[in-house]
Amino acid sequence: MVFFKMKFILSNLLCGFKRCPFEHTRYMKKNPKGEIMIVSVYVDDLIFTGDDEEMLSDFKSAMMNEFEMTDLGELHHFLGINVQKSKEGIFISQEKYTVELLEKFNMKNSNPVSTPCVTGLKLSKNGEGKLVDQTLFRSLAGNLMYLTATRPDIMYAVSLISRFMEKPYSSHWEAAKRILRYINGTIDYGIFYKTRVPVQLVGYTDTDFGGSIDDSRSTLGYAFSLGSGIISWCSKKQPVVALSTTEAEYIASSLTGLLHGKTKHICLRFHFLRELVSEGEINLEYCRSEEQVADNFTKPLGGLTFSRNVTSLGVQKIFGLGKAMLE
Repeated sequence: MVFFKMKFILSNLLCGFKRCPFEHTRYMKKNPKGEIMIVSVYVDDLIFTGDDEEMLSDFKSAMMNEFEMTDLGELHHFLGINVQKSKEGIFISQEKYTVELLEKFNMKNSNPVSTPCVTGLKLSKNGEGKLVDQTLFRSLAGNLMYLTATRPDIMYAVSLISRFMEKPYSSHWEAAKRILRYINGTIDYGIFYKTRVPVQLVGYTDTDFGGSIDDSRSTLGYAFSLGSGIISWCSKKQPVVALSTTEAEYIASSLTGLLHGKTKHICLRFHFLRELVSEGEINLEYCRSEEQVADNFTKPLGGLTFSRNVTSLGVQKIFGLGKAMLE
């Protein structure tokens, strides 16, 4: 009830707030000077930020008049995610959650590895070895999926094992345990958003053409960064079977998922992208393989390439923030 009342107040009583069409629990307000305020609601908790103190103060007063609320001050922890700030930027991580996850699956003393996937790994629904406990496997996959909120470096590996939750074999279980071994050596990793960098939206897309053994569907991956750190990422099988690498790339770039006839869906994606380019909304550029960070979301890579891409995504250790003392 509290959530729905908050939703009603934000949408109706506090004039000027608009709900995000993609994140339905997020609201934004802009004043005549162009200053903004953002509110995110989760059940009966909310976090808010903005660049105008008066807007923030008015909002806090209005909410406290409607609800019995406690102001917990600056954000340090929310939904299992740690938020640490310094003069150099903001660092988000799930270190405590990672430790608990390793303990839950008895992997705290496992030997760390440098990548979450063996290079060239191919898994099939007709897995090798014996069937493993479905509930246990699903629990591990779900826990790892939540960890991807601040660990895009494991996104591909987690997406891959999640394809086999219906009937997991020991080969799938071993692949899942390797992810745990990787995070055991990178417990203190997270995403760092630097303060003094140009704020530019940059996106990378890539595909692994026909990579699935079971249905020949391609795996698409994308990564978008704003400034220094990644803000949106994905790794999943494409909804249709691409008949060429070109078609697979169009699907990855447009993400429309439309299929009408044998070639019409390709045409739609092509014209969709062409229209965005002609209107100046986006600028498409060729990306060399050694600079294609989206590779991390489409296939298992070797240690050096994988680590280089992870760094480019803004994923790093907590203590790698220079001399700044994190609060």
